[in-house]
Amino acid sequence: MTDSHEAFGMVDHLNSTGAGPTEAEIEFVMAYLKPGPMDPAILARLTNAELMAAREVMVAERRARDWAQLGQYRDANATLAGRPVKAVFIGDSITEFWAAADPEFFSNGVAGRGISGQTSPQILLRFMADVIALEPQVVHILCGSNDLAGNTGPSTPQDYKNNILAMLTLAQAHGIKVVIGSITPAGNFPWLAKADFDPRPRLAELNAWLKNLTVERGLVWADYHAILRADDDSMRAEYARDGVHPGAEAYALMKCVAQTSLAAALG
Repeated sequence: MTDSHEAFGMVDHLNSTGAGPTEAEIEFVMAYLKPGPMDPAILARLTNAELMAAREVMVAERRARDWAQLGQYRDANATLAGRPVKAVFIGDSITEFWAAADPEFFSNGVAGRGISGQTSPQILLRFMADVIALEPQVVHILCGSNDLAGNTGPSTPQDYKNNILAMLTLAQAHGIKVVIGSITPAGNFPWLAKADFDPRPRLAELNAWLKNLTVERGLVWADYHAILRADDDSMRAEYARDGVHPGAEAYALMKCVAQTSLAAALG
C-alpha cells in the first residue's frame, strides 16, 4: 500500500512529515524561552493579521487530517521501540515547551510527548501510541488549560474528569505508575477573543479534584500551581511572558517538583 502523506483511508504506513511544529513555531518557542527581551521581529508576527490567518488555516487543515496529531511523535516513538523508557511526560504546550527548555532532563529514558494547543480528549486519543506503546515505568499527565480555554470547543468539567480517568485506567491496566501534575496558574488566556474570561475559579475546582484523585487512588501529586502562583492565583509575572506558558526560570522550579515526583512513583 501507499506511504504517501496524501494517503486516503486506512493504509499500512503513514508519512508523518509536517505533522509537528513548523520552523516558525520552533523559532518562537526558543525565543520565548530565551532570557531577556524577545526579538521584536518575532513578536511582530503575533500581530500580523495575514500570518495569523495563514496559521489558523494550517491548524484547521492539520486537525482535519489528524485531529489528535498522532503523527507528531510517530517516528520518534518508533525509534524507542525496544528501549527502556523510565517516564513519559504527556500533555499540551506546557509539556512541549518544557522539553525544548530542558533537553537534558528529557533524555536518558524520559520522553516528552506534549503537543501545543491540545485538550484532554486529544491527549487521551494519543495515550495508547504515545504512552502505553512505549512501556514506561511512569507516566506524567499534565493538561487542562486548553480545556478551560475551549481550544477544541465547549466541554464540561465532567468531560475533562472522564478523560483523565480514562488515561489513569489505561496506565494502571498496563502496570504504569502515574504522576498527575496540577494545572499551572493563569489569570487569563491571551489567545481568546473573550478578554474578560477568568479561568481561575474553574481551574481551582479542577485542581482540587485532581489532588483528591491522587489521594483516593494512591497516585503521586506534582503541585506546580503552588510554586508558580501569584497571590491572586494567576501566574507570577516573572515566570511567564504571556501569563500562561512558563519560561526557563519556571521550568527550573518545575523540574525539582518533577524529579521528586518521579522518585516517589518509582519508589
